[in-house]
Amino acid sequence: MRLFFNFFGFQVGWFACVYGAANTRPLLGPLVVLIIVTIHLAISKNTYKELILLTVVGLIGLFWDSLLMIFGLVTYPSGVIFNGLAPYWVVSMWVLYATTLNVCLHWLRKRYFLSIFLGALLGPLAYFIGEKLGGINILNHRYSLFFIGVGWAMILPMLNVVSKRLDGAIFAENATFLND
Repeated sequence: MRLFFNFFGFQVGWFACVYGAANTRPLLGPLVVLIIVTIHLAISKNTYKELILLTVVGLIGLFWDSLLMIFGLVTYPSGVIFNGLAPYWVVSMWVLYATTLNVCLHWLRKRYFLSIFLGALLGPLAYFIGEKLGGINILNHRYSLFFIGVGWAMILPMLNVVSKRLDGAIFAENATFLND
């Protein structure tokens, strides 16, 4: 049940962020994310470790999406406070994503080659869907989506390593999905 709620919460938060940004309500997503993250931290075994994980992933996301903006690969219609920095709602999506690393994506932690493949495939897909919903503008699709894929092929395995070291969530290293 926890896996379902973690996955469902991520989907709701992701959609709220993109929908809010696309409809000039960029605070909507971060408010939904705040609720989801608060619940996540409340049920975590080690709140401190999990909070550090969420902060580290948020900073990685801020850096990555800011690079995409600086290199002219993407633009955002709302939520940008400082030119060259990713909008706050995008950073909140990264924090939200971090809540899945030790819960519904725990199974991916030791599968580095699969992480590389899924990062290369699903990273650009998320940005592409975000564009179709109006939350982001991808400039020069072929080049930008390729670059995003290469980046996510490196980022996802790195996030798996970080999440393993900072596992304060629900699952222990030897936990099985059948026990939940």
